[in-house]
Amino acid sequence: MPSFRVTIAIGALRPGIAPAAVLPAAAAAAADLTTVEASDLAVVAGSARLIVRFTAEDREIAAQIADHVLEVTGTLAEPRSSTLTKRVGGRWLAA
Repeated sequence: MPSFRVTIAIGALRPGIAPAAVLPAAAAAAADLTTVEASDLAVVAGSARLIVRFTAEDREIAAQIADHVLEVTGTLAEPRSSTLTKRVGGRWLAA
């Protein structure tokens, strides 16, 4: 089954939300719908980015999963941007 990942640039946290709660919630949102392969937090140019890697049958289903992750993440923090990519060979390409 193909691997996809959603990357979400995070802005301000919602009031009362601990920073450590956001990544597990994003991964759990994906796990509601599919198998999560990995999740990670990166800081790129001073901006936090959540990365959730998961499996999906095709791009359409992957987009639905990514939308769910984005929706749940948005209840905890301000999502500034998001991208969906697919693993093709050894590279991540726009899905």
